Amino acid sequence: MHTYSVRDVERVLRLSRSTVRALINAGFVAPSRGVRREYRFSFRDLIVLRAARALMDAKVPRRRISRSLEDLRRRLPDAAPLSGLSICAVGDRVVVRDGANHWQVDDGQYLLGLDVSMENGVLRVIERKASEAPQPHSADWFARALELEAADTRAALHAYEHATREDPQAIGAWINWGRLLHETGELRKAESVYRRAIEQCGANALLMFNLGVLLEDAERTQEALQAYHACIEEDPGMADCHYNLARLYESLGEPQHAIRHLGQYRRLVSA
Repeated sequence: MHTYSVRDVERVLRLSRSTVRALINAGFVAPSRGVRREYRFSFRDLIVLRAARALMDAKVPRRRISRSLEDLRRRLPDAAPLSGLSICAVGDRVVVRDGANHWQVDDGQYLLGLDVSMENGVLRVIERKASEAPQPHSADWFARALELEAADTRAALHAYEHATREDPQAIGAWINWGRLLHETGELRKAESVYRRAIEQCGANALLMFNLGVLLEDAERTQEALQAYHACIEEDPGMADCHYNLARLYESLGEPQHAIRHLGQYRRLVSA
């Protein structure tokens, strides 16, 4: 694995040696040592160093910096991908993009925009200004929606809708969008979202479970049973679904089915 010297850090990240030393002493990075006991930094170390400096400049509490950097470190590849890497802030979350893949990294109330690439074997790290930040992607909208749920339900619903527009395969956004509509009493809209999600993504265990709960609340028992059975076909280990099936079958006067699903529920929760 290629490593970088302190001089490389100064040149690529434009950080002074004293700043690098302070970040090491603070425990944000733990570089290895070379044959002459000099510091050698990995690709991950470089990116974490730059992120740490941005966090400190934004006066983020140290505990939150450490937590955010640890998440960031786990998500970063060992080396700079040929496709390039983009790191930006979405509210108080960091989103790392490597080609078509997205990862959310929690915490850190700061503004950070880094573009990382390899050109002719040379690592380049460029910090973007706020005006140069890319338009939100599906993962960005999803992260924003999660943050907004407690404070602004309408805005959260809007963000989940945007997430599904950006990526129709974003199953998590579909599920949360439908769930939030259900919680606000908009059952018809929630069902429409779930049905559209099935068209786009196919049957998903949690999606079918949530649809079953909604149909139960709408007193459409037979349809709820179908949704629950579709759920356990996708994930036979979903204990809550077996419990709901047992309860519904009992209400329908079908004790054999009720006992079977209740037994399965008990086995799963005691495992």
